[in-house]
Amino acid sequence: MLSTLQDLDLAFEAELPAHADTIEAINAEAFGPGRFTRAAERVREHSAHDLALSRVAILRGEVVGSVRLTPVRIGKTDVLMLGPLAVRPGFKKRGIGRMLLSLAADAAKAAGETAIFLVGDRAYYMPLGYAPLPVGSVTMPGPVDETRILGLALVPGAFDGVVGPVLPRD
Repeated sequence: MLSTLQDLDLAFEAELPAHADTIEAINAEAFGPGRFTRAAERVREHSAHDLALSRVAILRGEVVGSVRLTPVRIGKTDVLMLGPLAVRPGFKKRGIGRMLLSLAADAAKAAGETAIFLVGDRAYYMPLGYAPLPVGSVTMPGPVDETRILGLALVPGAFDGVVGPVLPRD
């Protein structure tokens, strides 16, 4: 029987530089080498994620999950790009990913950010408040299924009129 999030002695905290190697291993487990060919990876090549907004789940001193937020812009609007979100296989389906998403969104809102977008699975993210962005409104640096581009407005109307390419923040 799987333990629930409440049954695990997890700590959630901001990502630290010391977590980088473990997070890379978790992402490799979750996404394999094909992750480097994705359009979202093209964005991350030109923009570093924000450690203060990114979150990790730690069990007995070991990182078992992480989510990263990268400051970018869509056209002229500052937003955060979410991803990757990954949890070690033995800890999936326990609510860790959902908790990481919630904590990262809370940190982003507290920092004055207004919107988060991602390329991901509608069935997973939409129940968590993410909504499809209009097809054609976001131009990624590479092929992407535009129906998988989702956004979470941290303030009402954050995506109103947002259109353009995903670019590094100035």
